[in-house]
Amino acid sequence: MSTAYKTVQDIAGPLMMVEGVSNITYDELCEVELPDGKKRLGKVLEAREGLAVVQLFESTQGAATEGTKVRFLGRTFEIGVSEDILGRMFSGSGTPIDGGPAIVPEKKLDINGFPINPYSREYPADFIQTGISTIDVLNTLVRGQKLPIFSGAGLPHAQLAAQIARQARVLTKEEVETEGKATYDASMEEGKFAVVFAAMGVTFEEAQYFKQEFEKTGALSRAVLFMNTADNPVVERIATPRLALTAAEYLAYEKDYHVTVILTDMTNYCEALREVSAARKEVPGRRGYPGYLYTDLATLYERAGRIRGKAGSITQIPILTMPEDDVTHPIPDLTGYITEGQIRLDRALHQKGIFPPVIPMGSLSRLKGKAQGEGVTRGDHSAMDAQLTAAYARGVEIRELAVILGESSLSETDKMYLTFSNRFEREFIMQDERENRSIFDSLRIGWDLLSELPKSELKRVKPEQVEKYMKSARKNAPALVS
Repeated sequence: MSTAYKTVQDIAGPLMMVEGVSNITYDELCEVELPDGKKRLGKVLEAREGLAVVQLFESTQGAATEGTKVRFLGRTFEIGVSEDILGRMFSGSGTPIDGGPAIVPEKKLDINGFPINPYSREYPADFIQTGISTIDVLNTLVRGQKLPIFSGAGLPHAQLAAQIARQARVLTKEEVETEGKATYDASMEEGKFAVVFAAMGVTFEEAQYFKQEFEKTGALSRAVLFMNTADNPVVERIATPRLALTAAEYLAYEKDYHVTVILTDMTNYCEALREVSAARKEVPGRRGYPGYLYTDLATLYERAGRIRGKAGSITQIPILTMPEDDVTHPIPDLTGYITEGQIRLDRALHQKGIFPPVIPMGSLSRLKGKAQGEGVTRGDHSAMDAQLTAAYARGVEIRELAVILGESSLSETDKMYLTFSNRFEREFIMQDERENRSIFDSLRIGWDLLSELPKSELKRVKPEQVEKYMKSARKNAPALVS
């Protein structure tokens, strides 16, 4: 039986200072028994001879320096895993909250995981289809990539996250070879596909929305959900993404699943870090966040990837809300340094009623080149990406010019770009929340839109691609302006 210490000297927020301890290690779990007999779980944040700083996973309400007992358990925070976790929903501390039975674990894993040896990493190169045109064509998601979504308060990142979670999948060889004409059959995929979804600090309504979306669409059977709501303890919020990533690592590297991990909202996670840091009286960094924020985020983001010799993979989509839409804020700023690009949601598009409001300018997938082209999607994919982005950027510039000078001052070519940009927003960017477009449908829409422009303006696509794809995309379109 381990020793029960009654030497709690101070309580500050979610933290307890316990003196007179020995042989205590960092991250060790402990059981805190309150004066009224209730027991709560905590972990060691700081350990040195004679002193331990304990962080409780629940509120410290009812705790007192007199009568509180702390018993150290000699192990770290672990989660029990087996394939039975698929189709289940857990709290932010790993407890089932869907009314189902407790998981009978195949094994127990430390939630802190281990970094992937860079030498063992395999370069991400396989296309993942989300069913969203602006992501699939312009900011292609690659299996094993970490690609965050930068959002803002009031923007529909929750709906976008749910849509990606429902629709994300890997194309079959038959679909690529027949340009999407083959009927989808999950058994044809090279491996199994799963989604691990972690919500941190969300409202009760958002948590219910996510749950209902998974249940209504049948996606819950291939998903694992971890829900930490705003009324749950702050400290639990710090453990939630680590629980999710540990479950994903088990499915990917031991059960050969291709796992997409969606983490929302990383801003709430960072706020929890700041609150705990302030309680520990640490010297603050930028805007009050702890100086180790970059390192802490890296311990989460770098758990995505592919490992040489392993069939499975982890693709990570962290979602964060930028305070005041400020991309230079520490959270999006540091996230951008660690991850491989970003998908940016635009408030102006949202105000026009466009969903999803993904802006091509400001969004970037740094690894997309490996997942575009013959044998992966289609030979014209990369050229279409460049042409559509350039044409829309010019159309937006001309729209701003027309506001100042009037449309009558525009040349005929400028007017074509203006028409293109308006159609691009209505037909390419905008799609229904439940519309699941194949990459081939998205490319066809893109070719249809490019028929608005003169052939001489199509400088990023090859003439043979124009001849091959544009006619089939818009058979009834008027002749192109030469």
